[in-house]
Amino acid sequence: MPELPEVETTRRDLEPLVTGRTITGVSVPDGQPGPMAPLSVAQFGDAVRGRTIERLERRGKYLIAALSGGVALVLHRRMTGNLLFARPEDAAPAFLRAVITLDDGAELRWQDQRRFGTWALADDPGKALSSLGPEPLAGSWTVADLAAALRGRTAPVKAVLLDQRRVAGLGNIYADESLHQAGIHPARPAGSLTPAETERVHTAIRAVLARAIHLQGSSARDYVGGLGQRGRMQEEWRVYERGGLPCYGCGGVIEKVRIAGRGTHLCPACQPALP
Repeated sequence: MPELPEVETTRRDLEPLVTGRTITGVSVPDGQPGPMAPLSVAQFGDAVRGRTIERLERRGKYLIAALSGGVALVLHRRMTGNLLFARPEDAAPAFLRAVITLDDGAELRWQDQRRFGTWALADDPGKALSSLGPEPLAGSWTVADLAAALRGRTAPVKAVLLDQRRVAGLGNIYADESLHQAGIHPARPAGSLTPAETERVHTAIRAVLARAIHLQGSSARDYVGGLGQRGRMQEEWRVYERGGLPCYGCGGVIEKVRIAGRGTHLCPACQPALP
């Protein structure tokens, strides 16, 4: 599933191309059900046609297009959704599910093999996404905030990091990578982390996410950026999807285990469990 870096990459790709452009139409190929359910394509088109895209924002894993008239389009990519900028003459991507046409003739094309991605309209996206936790790259997110999210929790630290109510935007890839960089076993009870360990996790999360944005995300499977480009962060994964391979840090063997119902990658030497 695309995580914070992938959504932020798409936002940065598209923002200079679509800001100030007006929506002239919405369509789906061959009468397919669109990602805007429960609204029909016609209802959705009537709601956004003639509105100008004022800015693109991101909240956690959600991409938000603020439209004129106080309406926002909130997109969630889920497993395989990609939003691509294109011209009408460009070849259609595989698994094209919906198209937004702009007043300069450009198109925003929604590609989604699994069809789990969603489009929703909101008068107040902040309220609609109010359950999300703090943004981990915001200057206001402190070590103390992370400590408060972990304090007293017996759940594995990885499970807490994946809880979007605690920290917004982290998923399986970057939780594994961050915990490895911090030297913390992902099965450790969250409340067992010391202040020094919590600070290491905080630092690692910010560093890993910033590096992933710089490399335009991880293109392990379906994800591409807003211009159709593949990210490069997968070339720098230290543990994720490296089960059975040597750890770059110590030479030990990376393990893949299941923690909190999720496939999890770790180096047992670099990330020792509590005795």
